[in-house]
Amino acid sequence: MDLNIHTETLAAVLGLSIALGALTSRTNFCTMGAVSDWINIGDLGRMRSWMLAIATAMAGLVGMESAGIIDLATTYPPYRSPQLAWLRYLVGGLLFGVGMTLASGCGNKTLVRIGGGNLKSVFVLAVGALFAYLMIFTEFYALAFGWMGSFTLSLDARGIDSQALGSVVAGTVGGDAATLNRALAWLIAGALAVWAFANAEFRRDRDNIAGGIGFGLAVLAGWWLTAGPRAAEWKEWAEFADVLPSRVEAQSYTFVGPMADSARYLLDPTNTALLNFGVMALVGVIVGAFLYAIVAGKFRIEWFRSSADLVRHGIGGALMAIGGVLASGCSVGQGITGVSTLALGSAIALLAIIIGSALTMKASMWWLMRE
Repeated sequence: MDLNIHTETLAAVLGLSIALGALTSRTNFCTMGAVSDWINIGDLGRMRSWMLAIATAMAGLVGMESAGIIDLATTYPPYRSPQLAWLRYLVGGLLFGVGMTLASGCGNKTLVRIGGGNLKSVFVLAVGALFAYLMIFTEFYALAFGWMGSFTLSLDARGIDSQALGSVVAGTVGGDAATLNRALAWLIAGALAVWAFANAEFRRDRDNIAGGIGFGLAVLAGWWLTAGPRAAEWKEWAEFADVLPSRVEAQSYTFVGPMADSARYLLDPTNTALLNFGVMALVGVIVGAFLYAIVAGKFRIEWFRSSADLVRHGIGGALMAIGGVLASGCSVGQGITGVSTLALGSAIALLAIIIGSALTMKASMWWLMRE
């Protein structure tokens, strides 16, 4: 690949993702773990860390938007689209929550575990990539889930040009959408941060604090790289490239779509135009987690305990991929990146993911006690 603004952007994403992989490994930041700790032992430490990541990303994003540093008029996925696919967000989130629990971790955690030597997670990634590819690049989605489109709410037909919370409020009761977005973003981010730090034990937990703030900052950095000062130049370069590169759009971290993009690239590895933010993020997190595992002496090869364990993880990987595509993001892609934009659909997906994961854990405990 030639050195240009596109390759510079991809290199920056790779470097940022290596750091993110190492940070996630070091702090044990995990969205599925946050739900598990809460449901199984009543510990909200990692849930507070997750909410702190959202608060960090949301506060930083509204600050950059207010200062005119970034432009989120269009994004990938289209978080603020006036087409509110509420049923997809709900069903997709529930499926993703079930899947990440069966697979022992969300998309990000799967990559981190691969870096640490977990071969079970390699299997989960392979299954997830297959089903994500089928959902995005074949007719599988249209055949299985196309009917969901009829439930989508067209907010623009109601005079609401965005599903950002401030725009929805403005279109419903009146007011300036941009002003309301800013006010609500600061209010929600502040409330989440206060809730996180209200707990004395959390305030003493450097790993949870570093994990939450660090992940939130990584999401912000992703937005800055793709929607910031050089974004217009990046998009202009792509328009005049001999071969249009993949997904040159405003975006930040998400991990299901990139599984499909990585599978597509592996099917045509000489086509470097298929390398994009998501593929670099996926590779970078694995490399960062691997480097940390080696330095910390925590690299361990792990395989399935039984055929039932293999089947459970395979089903989990498939449900994560299907649910993640339906919901237009995962527990990071919607649960941090999407929510940072104040998108109503992202909030629906986040709640559905938590509920799906919690119910699966409760069902698993009931089953174990029954035996």
